Amino acid sequence: MVPTSDDLASNILLGTLKDDDRRRLAPQMKVMDLTSHHVLQQAGDEVVNTWFPCGGAMAAFCIATDDDSTAVEVALVGSEGAIGGIVSNGHVPAYATARVRHGGRFLRIKTTALEQAKLDSIALRHWFSRYSDCLLAQVFQTSACNATHTITQRTAKWLLAAMSRTQSCELQMTHEQLADVLGVGRTFVTRIISRLRQEGTIETRRGVFIVKNEQVLRDTACGCTTAIEEHFDTVMHGIYPSA
Repeated sequence: MVPTSDDLASNILLGTLKDDDRRRLAPQMKVMDLTSHHVLQQAGDEVVNTWFPCGGAMAAFCIATDDDSTAVEVALVGSEGAIGGIVSNGHVPAYATARVRHGGRFLRIKTTALEQAKLDSIALRHWFSRYSDCLLAQVFQTSACNATHTITQRTAKWLLAAMSRTQSCELQMTHEQLADVLGVGRTFVTRIISRLRQEGTIETRRGVFIVKNEQVLRDTACGCTTAIEEHFDTVMHGIYPSA
């Protein structure tokens, strides 16, 4: 199914393009409704598709550990961005696995078609290059965060980042899944969630975290989320979704 103008607008990265560039991309795109855990690209495979999350859909880039038992998350992508083939040219393998974290609507375009569109439009090429800078900044910040901040700070940071992208205070994830995302043991996450629940910051149901007090969560988190928001605002004003 070819996306409508509303579909294109529901991805902020696409919604800010000029009409000519949206018309250039739209006929090459396909609407896909995907569920959580769907794999968009596998590490080592050729990047043949580029994906644009729409509305509250969200995906994550993950790097497998040495024994392949877990995959640590290095970046979240929601309606502010895209997954795969943004600035590359030619046939290249994916370094990270990308999977859907929060199900919803995605727009898919063949990477070769996107590359041709960028050749036809310098504005499109520059816009996606700006986005790649912001995505790389997020990866840099995550690396620094994992090395210097506490698990409590990182847990709060992830909940805030997921909340802004899904546009929802209810986040579908188990304690075990959140522990894998953060690269820590489940017992650490369970203790942190229990404390946040006792403080009234969040509530929990089976497989769901419900944020009740965003400001307290921000006070608990490190400054990494704010740093990423500010960089997005400087490089691509109005792109980063607010909670």
